[in-house]
Amino acid sequence: MKYHTEQFEKDLDVFGIHLSNAQIEQFLIYYEMLTEWNRVMNLTAITEYEDVMKKHFTDSVSLVKATDPSGDLSVIDVGTGAGFPGLALKIAFPNLKITLLDSLKKRILFLREVIDTLKLQDIETIHGRAEDFARPGQLREKYDLCVSRAVANLSTLSEYCLPFVSVNGMFIAYKSENISEELTAAENAISVLGGKIKDKVGFFLPNSEVFRNLIVIQKLCPTPDKYPRKSGIPGRTPLGSN
Repeated sequence: MKYHTEQFEKDLDVFGIHLSNAQIEQFLIYYEMLTEWNRVMNLTAITEYEDVMKKHFTDSVSLVKATDPSGDLSVIDVGTGAGFPGLALKIAFPNLKITLLDSLKKRILFLREVIDTLKLQDIETIHGRAEDFARPGQLREKYDLCVSRAVANLSTLSEYCLPFVSVNGMFIAYKSENISEELTAAENAISVLGGKIKDKVGFFLPNSEVFRNLIVIQKLCPTPDKYPRKSGIPGRTPLGSN
């Protein structure tokens, strides 16, 4: 099937991202595999070509608004789902060393199939929960950068994600428009976990009315060993809540 990629390329150009023909082809194959697998399992509610290119792919690589991903960074995507943003970032920035973490085995099988098909290197998938793999002796404080587009509130998400980040590294959360109250409520939790909110970058995705916030959290000191708490607790009782 012939796809028109002009709009996708224009959107990426707004972010200063210029892909090779081979990279664009990889995104198209990713799209085809996403929609094919989505017929038999729930990967995404967004399936129309233009919507996927903008709301999943362009959105994922919008990370460039908050940090420079062109170096040899180690990155973990917590709750990656169908690979957003981590797999899309890997295609756009092949230099990144990516770990995709998700608790649903079916999603991991899909991601492995895409990775194999696209012949991507320096990218791994892990089936499991953040609460387990962020423990000492696992993947704790192993990464320069953690990213997540998961829907959890920022306090909960920070407890899942900050333990993976090395001191002086960053956790960047993809959030929607109404974030002010959530941000304020998360400040204490982030501090307890060894981090500090460094920046909030707000913008519209190119040629759209989709507003995005990237919340940049700097890791200042090691996360106390008792975090993250046992499975389910961060979601039910976020740090700082009564």
